[in-house]
Amino acid sequence: MKQLILASVLSVAAIGAQAADTYKIDPSHTYASFEINHLGYSTQRGNFEKTSGTITLDTAKKTGSADISIDAASLRTGWEARDNHLKGEDFFNVSKFPAMTFKSNNFKFEGDKLVSVSGDFTLLGVTKPLTLNVTNFKCAPHPMSKKPACGADAVATIKRSDFGMKAYVPAVGDEVTLRIQVEASK
Repeated sequence: MKQLILASVLSVAAIGAQAADTYKIDPSHTYASFEINHLGYSTQRGNFEKTSGTITLDTAKKTGSADISIDAASLRTGWEARDNHLKGEDFFNVSKFPAMTFKSNNFKFEGDKLVSVSGDFTLLGVTKPLTLNVTNFKCAPHPMSKKPACGADAVATIKRSDFGMKAYVPAVGDEVTLRIQVEASK
């Protein structure tokens, strides 16, 4: 009898353990970008062309985790001279800090809709709490690959000086809007 109970408990535990799905970020459909005020004249934008990582999601339990890495050297703004300056010591210092990371174990749902993801964001070797507000979220079989896939649009605002990026503050804005459009598949 004890063996039957133990087998039942183990099978229920195994079913629960399999409920979480791991998705690999699709770098061709994931876009990390930023917006910053420039001298009060305009909002300047740039993006990072290389993002990688995984997302684990259990929609039944409404839990998840994320481990995302953004290649700082893949920064592009549309002007090579500015890109080189931003990659230098005044800003991203990519030779010393080649990646920015976001790690989370805190997904917030309202019903079946993911509304935010809170975790730790690391920039220039400094780690601070960050909440990404999710403005769009969908999980469904991908219409082309037929594999399970999820996608989201997320946004947050940071103060770059909190991470040690103080060059030209306040002329070049301290507040930076971060946006991540992500797609991932099993």
